[in-house]
Amino acid sequence: MADAVIADRVQFAFTVMFHYLFPILTMGLGFFIAVLSTMGLITHHERYATAADFWVKIFAINFVIGVVTGIPLEFEFGMNWSRLSAYSGGVFGQTLPLEGVYAFFLESGFLGLFLFGRRRVSRVLHWLAGVGVSIGSLLSGYFIVATDAWMQHPVGYAIDSANGTLRLESFWAVMFNPYARSQYLHTINGALLTATYVIAGIGAFYLLSDRHQDFGRLSVTMGVGAGAIFALTQLFPTGDLNSRNVVTYQPIKLATMEGLFETEKGAPIAIIGMPDTDHGKLIDPIYVPDVLSYLAYGDFRARVNGLKSYPKELWPPVELTYYSYHIMVGLGTIFIAQMIFGVVLLWAGRLHRSRWFLWTLMMAVPFPFIANEAGWVVAEVGRQPWLVYGLLRTSDGTSTNVAAGETIFTTLGFAGIYAMLSLLFVFLIGRVIYSGPQEVGEIAQ
Repeated sequence: MADAVIADRVQFAFTVMFHYLFPILTMGLGFFIAVLSTMGLITHHERYATAADFWVKIFAINFVIGVVTGIPLEFEFGMNWSRLSAYSGGVFGQTLPLEGVYAFFLESGFLGLFLFGRRRVSRVLHWLAGVGVSIGSLLSGYFIVATDAWMQHPVGYAIDSANGTLRLESFWAVMFNPYARSQYLHTINGALLTATYVIAGIGAFYLLSDRHQDFGRLSVTMGVGAGAIFALTQLFPTGDLNSRNVVTYQPIKLATMEGLFETEKGAPIAIIGMPDTDHGKLIDPIYVPDVLSYLAYGDFRARVNGLKSYPKELWPPVELTYYSYHIMVGLGTIFIAQMIFGVVLLWAGRLHRSRWFLWTLMMAVPFPFIANEAGWVVAEVGRQPWLVYGLLRTSDGTSTNVAAGETIFTTLGFAGIYAMLSLLFVFLIGRVIYSGPQEVGEIAQ
């Protein structure tokens, strides 16, 4: 049984992490498509329409691959996690279908209109389609985050006395779960930051290759300017709000993230160090005194509970959570430094001519994806051993009639399919980038 649980967890982790690579970009890129569409509508300048048309092609490819890679997740709930579905499906069965409604009907409908509607519909209707793409992707993301937030901090439910399963008591309590609000803001901000790196990175590629110079300058300027804002807001306020949720509802996760084993007043924050769970300490740490207490409770002398104050069977996997958190924070710090330096170059009029910095923008494109994935590893691994926090353990949520070997076999099948999808994705994105933005002509008055 233990082997089956591990196989189920590995399969879901693999499929959901691969899938999430695509919604990260669609949620963020949709916003900038709406911004460019709005600028085009207001200024009647073709450069904004050209840019919007280019980025919506990237968006469409991501959207389609994201939909395809998301389908196995639905089957996994039924095949591998049937006891979770039976126990709490009465609650999150209300939110997940709404994500499908917005993703397939609102988002895909507006996407089709925006892709094929230029010069076939009015400027205002085409602009509304661009805005609709953004709204659809943002709403779609909210329903997913609200579902996960409910598993992190269950609210709005009651236990059915007849069979012990959960039923929905308040839909609005689930939708406006305090955990969901801050988690969503942090997630969307991360998606927006990722989009700025993609926009700036592709723009830098065109400037370095001496092609599509006007589009490249627009993309680098937009990417760096917006990237500096979202890099800062990823730290504060969205990161701060999200961490305060952890402090309030999952303090053991906080101790795991920070590698804090002993309960302390004036707890330090660990910049680096290697957790040693056998001896309950960090090896070769570098601490900043009292900072963790202040970040958690606004008081430099506040008491912060360490891992040793909790039963060891309730500890999350310490090493994976700790290292994932520090990867996320470390990359976030680099993003802030890089984007602020880019703004300085922009202010000095040197951004578009600084080839070494353009190279850093282009090479940095994968790292926001890594940071986003690391953040979700912290969120999901850090809540273990709970599947629904405080109510259902992960080991009690799996299917009892699916053997580990069967799950491993299907995981290998998914890996093969995802490898082919990856090649298709690289080919399609590469073709769009190679072709470059297509001039659309002046927008009619």
